[in-house]
Amino acid sequence: MLRLENISKSYNKGAIKAVDNINLDIKKGEIFGFLGPNGAGKTTTIKMIVGLLKPDSGKVTVGTVDAWQEPIEAKSMISYVPDNPEIYDRLKGIEYLNFMGDMYGIPKEEREKKLNYYLELFSIKDAVGDLIASYSHGMKQKIVLTGALLSNPDLFILDEPMVGLDPKSAFNLKEIMRKMCDEGKTVFFSTHVLEVAEKLCDRIAIINKGKIVALGTMEELKAHAEEKQSLENIFLELTE
Repeated sequence: MLRLENISKSYNKGAIKAVDNINLDIKKGEIFGFLGPNGAGKTTTIKMIVGLLKPDSGKVTVGTVDAWQEPIEAKSMISYVPDNPEIYDRLKGIEYLNFMGDMYGIPKEEREKKLNYYLELFSIKDAVGDLIASYSHGMKQKIVLTGALLSNPDLFILDEPMVGLDPKSAFNLKEIMRKMCDEGKTVFFSTHVLEVAEKLCDRIAIINKGKIVALGTMEELKAHAEEKQSLENIFLELTE
């Protein structure tokens, strides 16, 4: 569903190598965890996948579509939740959600049904008539998640999605992610919550200083570690 081939990205005229020639192949029906310390290249990689940053070299393929040669077709298959929910503060929540529905061409009846479901699930139904400027960080995160889920994307990309969510909403999001993959969709997400990644992900990649330093299932990662360690210990061993 998603393939990265020899992707690289530098800043400051090549002085800083944020992402260094990485290759990943993510399958349909897979929850794929993307882990790394701050500054390792996670967000830069994600922004190249979704079309916000152009790679210096390499290729991003979504399904069978070259994401940079056919960007509209590629983006029609993707929903993206960024690491910080910077959205239109002067819109009401429902106005933002209808804008998202319009962008993806979701019919009114289907849209209303999905909105009722997700707004109830994330406990923000009573707040959608308010300006987004009045929302807490967690409420903004929930409204962004709701908007991203409206299109039922083939590829759901999330950058630190649990930040700011209350325990119930975080649990519901994990349930949604698993259900999507059971239906043949693909989830690609970064997180610093290693316990969540260990329990939820089918496969995990660890990036450090722009390079992939580990890739595989939890069993495969443990097999390459010195002992049968937790993901936290493996992560610290590989990134220190």
